Amino acid sequence: MIKAVIFDFDGTIVDTESLWYKVFKHILFEDYGFDLRLEDFAKGIGTSDDILFNYIDDKLGIKVNRKSIQEKTERAFQSQRDILILREGVQELIGKCIEKGLKLGVASSSGREWVKHYLKHFGIESLFQTVKTKEDVEKVKPDPALYIKALEEMGVEPEESLAIEDSVNGSIAAVQAGMHCVAVPNDVTHFLSFHEKVNRYKAFSEIPIDELIIWQSSR
Repeated sequence: MIKAVIFDFDGTIVDTESLWYKVFKHILFEDYGFDLRLEDFAKGIGTSDDILFNYIDDKLGIKVNRKSIQEKTERAFQSQRDILILREGVQELIGKCIEKGLKLGVASSSGREWVKHYLKHFGIESLFQTVKTKEDVEKVKPDPALYIKALEEMGVEPEESLAIEDSVNGSIAAVQAGMHCVAVPNDVTHFLSFHEKVNRYKAFSEIPIDELIIWQSSR
């Protein structure tokens, strides 16, 4: 029986990824004349920034100033962050999970301060029994450590849990952790191909949580 649902954060609960891509692409072009394609940006979604920067270094043939780019991107992002909202249907899905008595958690490759800020901002932090971020593990997604840590703290076995993701890296982490997984891609991940064990939905409202819990737990 499914006892817990663990949500990814960036791109899943809040679509920070679309805004981040917009400002990151602008700064990269402004500083280095490099036009970052969405499909290349998407390779680093849900995992460490090193993946993306290594790709950029390789394409440019030089090592870019990562600290400078990150600081500029952060400032630009923060200046526009007021436009961010919870993804449509997320709060309703969280409510349904609570009604079913399911434990809730967050597992994110981002930093704790970042994740906690937005959970507090949207008034949903108290709804999650555990929040695991990059500070809690040696390797982030697609390594399964974040999910494993969250499950251990919640006292739930992998086969008794469901992960909600938006990215390929995140869904691979969930599958490798032995969890069931569904994906609701956003504007920057909708074109990606997911693991065969991942059930994909266009919107959170499409997820039949009652049926899914029963069906998933019997797989």
